[in-house]
Amino acid sequence: MTKFTCDVRQQGSPLPHVWEHTVGSGHARLALRADWQAQLRRCHAELGIAHTRFHGILSDDMGTLTKQRGELIYSFFNADQIFDFLISIGMRPFVELSFMPSTLSTGNDTVFFYKGNVTPPQDYGQWATLIRKLVQHWVDRYGLAEVRRWSFEVWNEPNLDSFWEGSQQDYFKLYRYTVSAIKEIDPALRVGGPATANNSWIAEFVHFCESEGLPADFISTHHYPTDAFGEPDDDTEAQLAAAKRGILRQRAMDTRRHAGNRPLYYTEWNTSSNPFFHRHDEPYAAAFAMKCWLDVTDVVQGYSYWTFSDIFEENYFSSVPFHGGFGMLTIHGVAKPIYRAAELLHRAGHEMLVVDGLHNTVDCWASRNGNRIQLLCTNHALPQHPIEREHVQIKLRGAPPPQLAYLERIDENHANPRRLWEEWGKPDYLSPAQVDELHDASRLVVESLQWRAGPEGTICEIDLPPHAVAALTLEFPSRP
Repeated sequence: MTKFTCDVRQQGSPLPHVWEHTVGSGHARLALRADWQAQLRRCHAELGIAHTRFHGILSDDMGTLTKQRGELIYSFFNADQIFDFLISIGMRPFVELSFMPSTLSTGNDTVFFYKGNVTPPQDYGQWATLIRKLVQHWVDRYGLAEVRRWSFEVWNEPNLDSFWEGSQQDYFKLYRYTVSAIKEIDPALRVGGPATANNSWIAEFVHFCESEGLPADFISTHHYPTDAFGEPDDDTEAQLAAAKRGILRQRAMDTRRHAGNRPLYYTEWNTSSNPFFHRHDEPYAAAFAMKCWLDVTDVVQGYSYWTFSDIFEENYFSSVPFHGGFGMLTIHGVAKPIYRAAELLHRAGHEMLVVDGLHNTVDCWASRNGNRIQLLCTNHALPQHPIEREHVQIKLRGAPPPQLAYLERIDENHANPRRLWEEWGKPDYLSPAQVDELHDASRLVVESLQWRAGPEGTICEIDLPPHAVAALTLEFPSRP
């Protein structure tokens, strides 16, 4: 039996919901789709997500900048349609300034199915003019007070050749021109970077900004547990097997040291960097993500899951209902286990209580919200690492008998719609009735939680299968 203890009489510490700050989405033009908008509206309502971030707001398919008869033509209508929608539902953009409009580019190198140009500008002054005009337009449209609450992130993963053809110094030059253009409009507008993959360039970026007297209002970077473990890029299972449990927290803490006191945002992370990895659709992702989100609450200000939806087209737009995509929701809007994990976390209180107890695969966290205690338990291990079904006992010292106690599960048999799809033979296309059945299979089911009164408080016991999440909620007559 695995035992944990929490004294509910303790004074808790703040539990910031860093997972709710931002969520990722692949490509700006997708945000003009009605189904994309419906799914994001749901994420805001059910998960509390405050911002969304995507690539390509400056790319040619958005029409932001083009040239006709030798004249530069600026057109911000499509971008406005997206931001109007976000603001209308109570969200805000986390603005990634990318990719290069081809009329400003030094080459034809592109990335992804939608051909985002990844070359530096021919003229950094013209780039600065574009940024200045665009941001000033948004200030005029939405008001300075509103735009001061946004974050402007310069580029995406410039440390990778596939995203930035220039050097590190070229990126720093791009940052200088960008931050200067935005700060000319208003010094309180928030600009940061370097938006790198794999926690890279943080110390160099901070040194550059400090030595050049340039503001960096926040630090942003990305990481995945499949980053740089010496395994072949096409063998995701081997990459994960080579990782260590808790590796993302370790790397975030190292990044925090370099970032100093600046806000730190991870604007991309996921259970792997493979866009077609079957575990993204499975309870494994829910258990992994729950642990990762709760592991970094004292390290980062935002931890943005990549992505909220499988409405996504970096390689191509897949029509298969469960194809291992990055999203928390399928193309049909069916909630994957990872979505349900975020839903449970959204209900967590903002006061964290210390839980005593250690186990190789099981973790337990406790939060308090008034007279309610929520216990979140995961049983998780990386692929090819040992994991077994565990019987877990949680003792709440000082807790009176609860007036209500219930349990919600995510595992192979709970909130796992992919399993039903597999039972159907993995059809490539679904009928409306099948989509409805998958929605039902994805739901969290409330079960009665068995508890007993002990000499020191209340005791609960549950079974946790491998790669499972369990949420135990206990409500008391008054604050325990």
